[in-house]
Amino acid sequence: MALLEIRDLKKSYVSPEGAPTVVVDVPSFQLAASHQVALSGESGSGKTTFLNLIAGILAPDSGSIRIDGVEVSSLPEAARDRLRATKIGYIFQTFNLLQGYTCLENVLLGMSFGPGPNRGFAEALLRRVGLGDRLRHYPRQLSTGQQQRVAVARALANRPKVVLADEPTGNLDHRAAGDALKLIREACEENGAALLLVSHDRDVLAAFEHHQDLAKLNRAAAAGKEGCP
Repeated sequence: MALLEIRDLKKSYVSPEGAPTVVVDVPSFQLAASHQVALSGESGSGKTTFLNLIAGILAPDSGSIRIDGVEVSSLPEAARDRLRATKIGYIFQTFNLLQGYTCLENVLLGMSFGPGPNRGFAEALLRRVGLGDRLRHYPRQLSTGQQQRVAVARALANRPKVVLADEPTGNLDHRAAGDALKLIREACEENGAALLLVSHDRDVLAAFEHHQDLAKLNRAAAAGKEGCP
């Protein structure tokens, strides 16, 4: 059985003109446990909406999303929050770090939504991503690449089954992007997490053995319909 299984997933928004606009229309998608898959996705292909649906941040209009045997799409909001906290790690393009909290506190706060804070594991994760000497630094005191590393540690803090990464190298220069990608992949492998990464960077996509075009999976994008990116 696939770790992540999607069937007939649809999501639409109302355009400024008042007309419904289909953004995601994915008939089928699967991700096996511990596998790493890259999805290419240009602006308007529905990539962020697709990941947010998987994460339970958004509720679909219709269709099925199963993670580790649990039907996400039928859960109430509170139950989706709990599932996301325990099964899913999310690496955002903009990192979404809390500026008033240190590196260590950002990771510990992420843990508080799951099994609970584990300072030893949080510190171990930050050391693993090369920030053992930055535990008490605030995001504003870090480089962009270092902030990305905090985001990776936070995503792995609750030992998720699957990690979602939305353009995780988009704000990094070429060298830092390569380092970040290697770190994300190695950290997921070490922690036994599957990885689903969305990017439009050809170098990033070329690094993956398993790569799919989201625009081909998503009938809404294939039809040339504009939506939320």
